[in-house]
Amino acid sequence: QVQLVESGGGLVQPGGSLRLSCTAFGFAIEDYPIGWFRQAPGKEREGVSCIRAGDRSTHYLHSVKGRFTISRDNAKNTVYLQMNSLKPEDTAVYYCAKSCFIGLGVIYNNWGQGTQVTVSS
Repeated sequence: QVQLVESGGGLVQPGGSLRLSCTAFGFAIEDYPIGWFRQAPGKEREGVSCIRAGDRSTHYLHSVKGRFTISRDNAKNTVYLQMNSLKPEDTAVYYCAKSCFIGLGVIYNNWGQGTQVTVSS
């Protein structure tokens, strides 16, 4: 079965760090662009970061640039999102997808369960 499974979320204090994982099953993750998205309660889902296949270029939402880092481990068939200097406004359910799209307006119809990230003191 072709799917992406997110993990690594949790509760962290402002200024803390988390590393999210997105593991692919049924396909080689290196062959596709992979993006991280998030959706906070009452808000639209937005693209936060993505890494392209081929040139492995990376892209970030302006508000996370310098704090978040996306990377890919082909051997583990996994894409990571390292999140540092977390802020309460980063609180959301985070999803990964076979899509490279930054900002609002993504069109995608195969979302997984996501992983909850809560930044609070």
